[in-house]
Amino acid sequence: MKFKHLFTPVQIRGMHLRNRVVFPAMGTKMGTEDRYVTQQLIDYHAARAQGGNGLNMVEVCSVHQASSPKNFLAISEDKYIPKLRELVDAIHAGGARAGLQLWQGGLAVGSDQQALLVIPDPMPVPETEYIVPAATPELLQEVAASFGKAARRAAEAGFDCVEYHCGHNYSPHSFLSAAFNHRTDEYGGSLSNRARYPLACIRAIRENIPESMPVFMRIDAHDDYLDNGLTIEEVIEFCKMAREAGVDVLDVSRGNFSSAAIKYEVPPVDLPQGFNVDNAARIRKETGMLTIAVGRINNPELAEEILTSEKADMVVIGRGQLADPEFCNKAREGREEEIVRCVGCNQGCYDGFVDPSMPFITCLRNPALGREQEYKPVATTKPKKVLIAGGGMAGLEAAITLKERGHFPVVVEAADRLGGQFLLAGTAPHKEEMTAAAEWMGEKACRAGVEIRLNTSVTPELIDDLQPDEVIIAIGASPIRMNIPGIELPHVTDSHTVLAGKADIRGRVVVIGGGLVGLEVAEYLSEREHVITVLEMQDEVAKDLGALRKISVMERLAADGVNLRINAKCTAISTHSVTIEVKGTTEEISADSVVVAVGAKSRSWEQLKEKCIEAGIPCHIIGDAVRARRALNATAEAAEIARII
Repeated sequence: MKFKHLFTPVQIRGMHLRNRVVFPAMGTKMGTEDRYVTQQLIDYHAARAQGGNGLNMVEVCSVHQASSPKNFLAISEDKYIPKLRELVDAIHAGGARAGLQLWQGGLAVGSDQQALLVIPDPMPVPETEYIVPAATPELLQEVAASFGKAARRAAEAGFDCVEYHCGHNYSPHSFLSAAFNHRTDEYGGSLSNRARYPLACIRAIRENIPESMPVFMRIDAHDDYLDNGLTIEEVIEFCKMAREAGVDVLDVSRGNFSSAAIKYEVPPVDLPQGFNVDNAARIRKETGMLTIAVGRINNPELAEEILTSEKADMVVIGRGQLADPEFCNKAREGREEEIVRCVGCNQGCYDGFVDPSMPFITCLRNPALGREQEYKPVATTKPKKVLIAGGGMAGLEAAITLKERGHFPVVVEAADRLGGQFLLAGTAPHKEEMTAAAEWMGEKACRAGVEIRLNTSVTPELIDDLQPDEVIIAIGASPIRMNIPGIELPHVTDSHTVLAGKADIRGRVVVIGGGLVGLEVAEYLSEREHVITVLEMQDEVAKDLGALRKISVMERLAADGVNLRINAKCTAISTHSVTIEVKGTTEEISADSVVVAVGAKSRSWEQLKEKCIEAGIPCHIIGDAVRARRALNATAEAAEIARII
C-alpha cells in the first residue's frame, strides 16, 4: 500500500480507528435553529464515513443551555440525544468512528443575543452603557459541570470519543490565555490559576464517561497576533496538566477570532500546506502524548510524510474531504490522481459559513456538499448530445457530470487549453494550486471520454453542424475596457495580459482597480521589484475578496510596500502619469506602466441564444456568461444544470 502509515489502524483506549485520518469538527450551518441534528448533517457525515475516513468529529456542540446559541448544535439537555444517536449510527454504518466536539463558545455565542456570554473579563458593549459582566466562580463551576453532563449524554448517544475545545478564543482558551484573562482572583494570574477552569472542565468530562472512551482536546499551538498571549512553552505545560486531568489526544490547531490570527483557523491558499505541523511535532515530543497535525493537509502525500517522519500520530484532513468525500478510499486504493483536491479558496467553506445569505457551507470543487443525497448521479434514460461553449471550470464541471450520467457532451473552447480563467488565477502569487485544479479538470474530462475541441469558437454555423439536443453557454467574461483619455497608449494593458505573462511592464506601475484581480496583479508585479500604486475609486480595497484571504493578501501588500489609494478615480492617462480625482481634488501620479483591472463583463452570447431559439434547442447560460462572479457560483450553476438535463 502506497500510504501505509496513513491507513494503519490505531487504538486509543477502547476505540479502534481503521486509519489515521480525522475529519474535523467544522461549522456547517446544517443544524436547526433550535440546535438539533438534521438529515442533511447526517448525510454529510455519512458520505465521508463511507468514503473511508477514520474518525468523524462532529462540529461544535453546546454543553451549557443558557449559553447555547441558536443555529448551532447542542447537547446541553437530554432532548438532543435521539437525533445525535441517529448521526452516530450513520457514521458507524459507514465504517468510521464518531466523536463529538464539546463546546462553550465564550464571546462567540454573541451571535445570539439571548445566549449568556461566559468570559474572563468585563466587556463594555460599544455605543451603550452596558458592560457584560465577567463570569463568576459559581458560573464557571456550573459550566464545568455542564461539560461533564454533556459528555455523559455523548456516551449515551453512542459516540466513541469526545473532543474538548480549548482553543480559538472560546471560553476555556480565553481563560487560559493572559491575552484575554486579566482576573485577579483564583482564575487569573499564574498559568496554574488560568488553567483552573479549563482543567475543571476536563475532569468533569473524564468523570462522566466510561474508562474506555478517549478524550481529545483541541488546543492552539500558541497565540498569534495577541499581546501577552500563550507561548508554545505554556501550551506544552498546560497539555501536561490536561493529560493528568484525563486528556488522551491533542488536536493541535492555531488561531483566534479576535485578531488577524483567524486566518489560521480556516487557512486560505495563501498559507503553505502543513504550516502548523512543526508545532504539533514539538508538542508531541515534549508531552509524549498522541497528537493530531492540522493545517492545510489536503493531499495524501503530505499526510503520509507527516506520519512517516513521526511528526504526529494522526492527521486532520478537513476541507480535503469537503472537496472529495471519497478522498480516503481513493488514496487507499492507489487512485490518488482521481482525488478532487481542495485549493484553499475558502469561498464555500468559510465565506459560505459567515455569509448570512448562504444557507449552509458548500465547496467550489464539490457542489454536492450539503446535498449528498439530492446530488447523487442519476443515469439518464434519454441520452443527449450537449454542446458546451467554453472549457473553463463551469463548462468542465457540466461536461464531466453529463458524461457520468450517460449524455454525450461536446466541449468547444476558443483557447488552446482547457481551464479558462482559473488557469489565469493560478498565475497570481501563492495560487499555483488553482492552476493545477484547472488542469486536473481538463484531464478528468479527457479521461472520461468527453469530446473536446480546442482553438474553436462556437458559432451559429457550428451549432448547425453539430445539431446538439441542448446547449450550455459557459463562455465566461473578458476584462472591462475603460473609456478615458489615454487608454490606447502603448504602456497601458489589462490584468489578464499581465497575469498571462504577455505584458512588458516597466518601472513605476499604476494598477487601476483595487478588487481581487487588481490586488493579485499588484502582488504578481511586486515580486518583480516594481514600484506599485493601486487605485480604487471606492472607499475600500478588496471588497470582493473573502475575509481570510483578504487578511493574507493585505499583509503581503503592506510588506511589499505597495501603495493603496482609495476614493481615487482615474480620469486620464498620459505618457508618464495618470490623473486621479480624490474627493474633488485632482492629482498626478507618475507611471511608466498602467494596468487596468476594473472588473470583467460577460462575453456576448446573444447570437448563440438566438440561433438556439430559432432551431428549437434548449439553451442554458451559466457562470460568468451570466455576470462576472466567483468560480464558486459558476461550478454550482454548472452542477445544477447538468443534473436536470
